Amino acid sequence: MAMLLAPPHRFTAEEFERMVEAGILTEDDRVELIDGQVVEKSPIGKRHASAVNRGTRVMNRLLGDRAIVSVQGPVQIGDGSQVQPDLALLRSREDFYAGQYPQAGDVLLLLEVAESSLLVDRNQKVPVYAREMVSEVWLVNLLNDTVEVFRGPEHGAYVDQSVAQRGEVLSPREFPDLEIRVEDLTGA
Repeated sequence: MAMLLAPPHRFTAEEFERMVEAGILTEDDRVELIDGQVVEKSPIGKRHASAVNRGTRVMNRLLGDRAIVSVQGPVQIGDGSQVQPDLALLRSREDFYAGQYPQAGDVLLLLEVAESSLLVDRNQKVPVYAREMVSEVWLVNLLNDTVEVFRGPEHGAYVDQSVAQRGEVLSPREFPDLEIRVEDLTGA
């Protein structure tokens, strides 16, 4: 006789936050909530850390006070996801989101740096971002020194997808005057 298993419990962002407040999850736990599941984050290697630092410097230099550049800070994406993207360009707010985590509508551009996390980022996180209407996502692919660009979420998927190669220049939709070379993000 086949044994039926109950479906796994899917946590809400509120339950996830209560686990943090209760000390069940701590700052040392490298986890995020993706589509109701607590997922362990991949370790950050030297090249990944360098790409995050490089992207942070570029974005801060180009944007000034036009947006908040959040580095590996929490963003609540819908009721079932609280992620920590490598970089998020957020709408400016006086309180710098002290009262609540940024929501999908606050995100102007979300960047994930991917090396060992490439499949999770592309196959798990990007679809969640599309479903929750994050307007633009850049996946900095360190395995082949490209930036995968996802724009225009509709019906749970991005309708505009492209890959920028070394030597190409990108501009976020919210900031079309910015020119960011792929090498500015990948380092290659």
